[in-house]
Amino acid sequence: MSKNTYPLKLPSSIKNAAADLAKLDGVSLNQFIAAAVAEKVSTMRGAREFLQQRAGTAKPKDLMKYIRRAPKVAPAKGDERP
Repeated sequence: MSKNTYPLKLPSSIKNAAADLAKLDGVSLNQFIAAAVAEKVSTMRGAREFLQQRAGTAKPKDLMKYIRRAPKVAPAKGDERP
């Protein structure tokens, strides 16, 4: 596995919280951050693949038949357009 370095700037509060959690987990801060980034990448890739699979060959115009059937009601308070 090749490794690269990347200078990372974090707010002090986030760095301190991550360092505390890394210590509790018995790993270095670097290992903790690498694992957190790997987890986030995996989650985001998985979500994208899931959504692409669910969408299949659907096109935006395919949604129009459902939009046309939606009830014609005013938006709920707070959901209005600005």
